[in-house]
Amino acid sequence: MFIFLPNLFKTMPGGTVIMMVFFVAALFAGFTSLMNLFEAPTATLQEKLRLSRRQAVAVIGAVGLTVGLSIQGIVSGWMDICSIYACPVGALLAGVFFFWVYGREECLEQVNLARQKPLGPWFYPLAKYGFCGVTVLVLILGAAVKGGIG
Repeated sequence: MFIFLPNLFKTMPGGTVIMMVFFVAALFAGFTSLMNLFEAPTATLQEKLRLSRRQAVAVIGAVGLTVGLSIQGIVSGWMDICSIYACPVGALLAGVFFFWVYGREECLEQVNLARQKPLGPWFYPLAKYGFCGVTVLVLILGAAVKGGIG
C-alpha cells in the first residue's frame, strides 16, 4: 500500500490530491478499527478497576503504543507470513466451506437474505469458481514471488 500505490497515484491526473484523500481515509479507517479493538479492554478496566472512561482509554492507549513499538521488529516477518499464506488460506477455506460444502441453496438463501431483488444465476458459479480460483492464484503467486504479491 505504501510502496505501489504512491507510484500509481503519481501517474494519474490529479493523483496527488487523490493520494492525500486516500491516505487520510486509510488513517481514519485504522483509527476506527483501533477504537473497536480497544473497546473491550477499556470497558474491562472501567468495570474491574472502576476507572473513568478517560483513564481507561489512557491506560489502554499507553499499553497498546508501548507493546506496538516494542514488538514491531519481532513480528514483522511473522506478519509477512500471515499476509502471504495465512490470509489467502483462510479465504480459500471460507470459500470452499461456503460455496462447496454448505451448498448452493443454503448459500443463495444467506446471500439474498436482506436483498429486495435476489442475485442472478451468475452469482453462484462466479463465486464458487471465480472467488476460489482467484484465491488459489493469490496463494500460489504469493508463495512464488519473493516477498509476496501484496
